[in-house]
Amino acid sequence: MKAVSLLSGGKDSFLSTVIAMESGMDIEYALIVKPEKDSPMFHVPNIGNAALTARLLGLKTVEIGESKFDPYFAIMRNNGIEAIVSGATASDYQHSRIERLCTLEGLLSFSPLWRLDPYLVLDELLLRRIETIIVSVSAEGLDEGYLGRRVDKDFISDIFRVEKKYKVNPLGEGGEYESFVTGMHGHGSIKIMDARKVWSGSSGYLELKCSFEDS
Repeated sequence: MKAVSLLSGGKDSFLSTVIAMESGMDIEYALIVKPEKDSPMFHVPNIGNAALTARLLGLKTVEIGESKFDPYFAIMRNNGIEAIVSGATASDYQHSRIERLCTLEGLLSFSPLWRLDPYLVLDELLLRRIETIIVSVSAEGLDEGYLGRRVDKDFISDIFRVEKKYKVNPLGEGGEYESFVTGMHGHGSIKIMDARKVWSGSSGYLELKCSFEDS
């Protein structure tokens, strides 16, 4: 089945793409959507580095602006695409929008992480040795010190405590935090050459300059 992956560079879309490939889907390319400012749908920080995460999986990329996202589904269908892979986990807005567009164009929507236990998803990242860092935080309980942190066992323990106290989504699905995949065992890695921290009030993000390194 020919498919396109909606890849942001973050952990959920990356893991979903890995699962789709393991399931036998033929991923034609990764679709990278450049968002409007403060987009409720797409990642904003470091979308310019998303092509590097696609390279980890050997995928070519196509980049479009957010305003062209909806009509692009017809273009994909007309070019023989049969399925769309997304990293939706809990956001009804994100999931229903993709489902609606797929239904209109007769495409299959494949969201393998949808409604899974968040900690199972985080554990899958560790089991598959997918390396991820936090590049944006915007929620009570997540301070400046989280920027640049690796998603590892310590992070999972901390996010569990933050969830219990502040009711954040452990995967950051509500915008509490955003992530960036920097490598996967056996697939190369992304070297961070420079990281500029931007912080304002109670939220902030990292601006990364990166390069690809073969394994």
